[in-house]
Amino acid sequence: MARQEPGDGGSLFDEPGAQREAPAPAAGAPLAERMRPRTLDEVAGHPAVVGADGFLRAAIAADRVPSLIFWGPPGTGKTTLARVIAASTRARFVPFSAVVAGIQEIKRVMADAERLRAATGRRTLLFVDEIHRFNRAQQDAFLPWVERGDIVLVGATTENPSFELNAALLSRCRVVVLEPLRPADLEALVLRALEDGERGLGWPRESLEAAALASLVQLASGDARRALTLLEAAVGDAVSAGRATIGAADLERVAQRKILVYDKAGEEHFNLISALHKSLRESDPDAGLYWLGRMLEAGEDGNYVARRLVRFAVEDVGLADPRAVEQALAGWQAYERLGSPEGDLALAQVAIYLAMAPKSVAAYRAWGKVRETIARRPADPVPRVIRNAPTRLMKEAGYGAGYEYAPDVEGGIAGLDCLPEALAGTSFWRPGTAGFEARLSERLAAFAERRAESRQRRG
Repeated sequence: MARQEPGDGGSLFDEPGAQREAPAPAAGAPLAERMRPRTLDEVAGHPAVVGADGFLRAAIAADRVPSLIFWGPPGTGKTTLARVIAASTRARFVPFSAVVAGIQEIKRVMADAERLRAATGRRTLLFVDEIHRFNRAQQDAFLPWVERGDIVLVGATTENPSFELNAALLSRCRVVVLEPLRPADLEALVLRALEDGERGLGWPRESLEAAALASLVQLASGDARRALTLLEAAVGDAVSAGRATIGAADLERVAQRKILVYDKAGEEHFNLISALHKSLRESDPDAGLYWLGRMLEAGEDGNYVARRLVRFAVEDVGLADPRAVEQALAGWQAYERLGSPEGDLALAQVAIYLAMAPKSVAAYRAWGKVRETIARRPADPVPRVIRNAPTRLMKEAGYGAGYEYAPDVEGGIAGLDCLPEALAGTSFWRPGTAGFEARLSERLAAFAERRAESRQRRG
């Protein structure tokens, strides 16, 4: 067999699809690095990607791996899969970090890849970690080489590619969504690392109590790296204390606090605020409280959450419960005065109130119709009957002609046409039947009847 180059995914003469192993980590590496899967068979979870019928397994077997974008939260195996692909194909593996690399480095790597392909027919697998950090021009630099097939681009990102990568690059890559690992996958991973005497910790399975294992899986929140880091810390703590077992209390003491997956500037931020908003809209106080808690416990600014609650009160509750916006604003004020964590309870109270309040989007939709009408129509003139006439000239021009003061008219409605003539009879707002709006609906019907009577009287 030909000598393997440093960093290579294998020799030109290796059998395509062979399950070769990735290079072993250096001595003293963290447990998560030592236990990093070396073949597809060792990868935890993601059956649709790496399972027996997974597309990636078939692509590797045929040595036809396309350019890929691995999208998922930390600890789901993005870098691992890239390394396994490199170790299982004929491609030369070149790791690349978008954090430190620039356009010149990109061009140099691309030129090397082109020469390698021309000389040997062999492609370069270019792994770009945190590819979302590249700007549009840097992303465009990959396109010619990806199109020609000189490189197989494998990008890893925690951000939504739809927002962070340009359309031209996305169209040439297959996006693979990696979900957080399931509890069962994390359990198997942790127990394998615990018992493995060569790469792992070499402790018996019984040393990790069932409650401790369950707690570890919960604390990891689908992150394999975090699970193994917690396990390594817990075993180290037990060794220092001379204990042969690890209980739930030991694990939680080592963990200190659960690290929630949350990025205040990224997609998860919008996922959670969407979950809160839609739970309240669904009138589910329990779900509303849960998502509110997830955001606040992860460090979200309470003022941002309070502002969103006020927005919900205006948009989704509306006039079905006019007190909703008062409650939301009062909760916001309470939070500002108390701060966190005491003020968190005020936001929780508001969330419960909004979830239980009757809902109406009548005002929200009416405002949307008004804006749409204004955008598509010319600036229709104000009807003369409701124009102000402070001067004799304006009166002579017909300003205010026929105007009646509504409070002086029986029933309080004079029957004036207040919309522009071109929009006469247009209805923007129709109240719903929930809460206070049911009464408003009755009142609106009564107003319409009085207006018709007044117009008949006016001739």
